[in-house]
Amino acid sequence: MAMPAAAFNAKLPIHPNQPIHPINPINLHFMARFDKIQVLQKIADTGMVPVFYHKDAEVAKRVIKACYDGGVRAFEFTNRGDFAHEVFAECVKYAATECPELAMGVGSVVDAPTAALYIQLGACFIVGPLFNPDIAPVCNRRLIPYCPGCGSVSEVGAAQQLGCDLTKVFPGDVYGPAFVKGLKAPMPWSKIMVTGGVAPTEENLTAWFRAGVYCVGMGSKLFPKDKVEAEDWAYVTDKCRECLDIIRNARK
Repeated sequence: MAMPAAAFNAKLPIHPNQPIHPINPINLHFMARFDKIQVLQKIADTGMVPVFYHKDAEVAKRVIKACYDGGVRAFEFTNRGDFAHEVFAECVKYAATECPELAMGVGSVVDAPTAALYIQLGACFIVGPLFNPDIAPVCNRRLIPYCPGCGSVSEVGAAQQLGCDLTKVFPGDVYGPAFVKGLKAPMPWSKIMVTGGVAPTEENLTAWFRAGVYCVGMGSKLFPKDKVEAEDWAYVTDKCRECLDIIRNARK
């Protein structure tokens, strides 16, 4: 049974010179801003999830805003550097005000404790380069999508059995569009994300979407190092718009 607010407040340590502000215990938790259904819909609507990491939170914020201005509505920040979770926490708070319809997720997650850490920081979805069955229940408990990296039809099937609505084929340039097309023949319900080897070109994106992918994840080719260093955020915004237009046409 929930503790009454009055009883909860009575247990709080109070400094003699500090005014008392009643606290509602119902609000003392963190959660993703968008649930599983909303996140999957955002990814479906756009078809592209930018994948990015930078140790400088201010640079990451600028990239996130540039993508948002270009039409992106789901963004994957990768867990690839020291104190990456601290950078992510800053980015989540920034996106909540500056990019209100953006679902912030985290990638390169390979174990359940790391998934739990990022969920507590507000991650709306979890992505990994591999399939770890221990991560699925952690995400399912909070109705957060877990998109594991899979390299076979059996791995995709095993992930789906544990509640992974969206699975990732990685690395995409190793498997190619033919793998996705072949997988979806006996398993047409599958929602596949492809990351690795995805390029912001009409030829590349059209091949993936005509093979039947649900979405693509795109990293370094969407954010060339020289453009980031030059703080050319207009380039990133324009490239996102261009890619989303190509995806819309490829889906027709």
